[in-house]
Amino acid sequence: MTSPTDSGEAANPKRYHHGNLVEALIAATVQIIEERGSEHVSVREAAKRAGVSPGAPFRHFRSKSALLTAVAEQAMNRLTEAVADAQSRVDSADPIVAFEAIGQGYLEWAISNPTHFQIISSRTLIDFDASESLRDQNEAVRRKMIDLLTQAQQQGRLAPDTDFDHLVLAARAFVYGLARMAIDGHFPEWHPSEPPSLAVRKALRLFMSQMTLPKRNFMSVPKRVPLRDR
Repeated sequence: MTSPTDSGEAANPKRYHHGNLVEALIAATVQIIEERGSEHVSVREAAKRAGVSPGAPFRHFRSKSALLTAVAEQAMNRLTEAVADAQSRVDSADPIVAFEAIGQGYLEWAISNPTHFQIISSRTLIDFDASESLRDQNEAVRRKMIDLLTQAQQQGRLAPDTDFDHLVLAARAFVYGLARMAIDGHFPEWHPSEPPSLAVRKALRLFMSQMTLPKRNFMSVPKRVPLRDR
């Protein structure tokens, strides 16, 4: 038999159980943001929502920034999973299709998870540089994009002088802007004819078509017959 601790576990067993305090605090923080906005987040308020004592969270999160950074880490994990899932549904042998799938997975996740998107996007709310997982996963996506562009160039789908770093920046800015517009409610003014979820997919497809060269039909190119065989 265990005795109650300063976590307040015994006082609210339905909201917090031993071993998942961090998850409970993150969930409480997301709830606060959805109801009142990120400006109303505090470690003490998250503790209250999670049903634990005011001092309990400070063993894990010493500040509001640390707490929001944990929310961002959760968001990045889920975003990484969404991108991987989107890529698993397409032909991985085509680097352009796989590159587009990264953007589609990002857009689908962002529009479906606006609160997490808000936190992971704002460098004023989180300490990005202090989080190894955020840095590593962000860099992994960037490197994946570079690798796919390299493959595409080798296949003749991109111009030989393509600047990969700036193209990745442009692609990132494009999908981020689409997600931001959808979440902030700009589509009724800028594109009222379609639901945002459909419009962003079509816009990304157009972006991809403009940045790539037509796919060569290698099967239609006749083979050259050596002179000795003629």
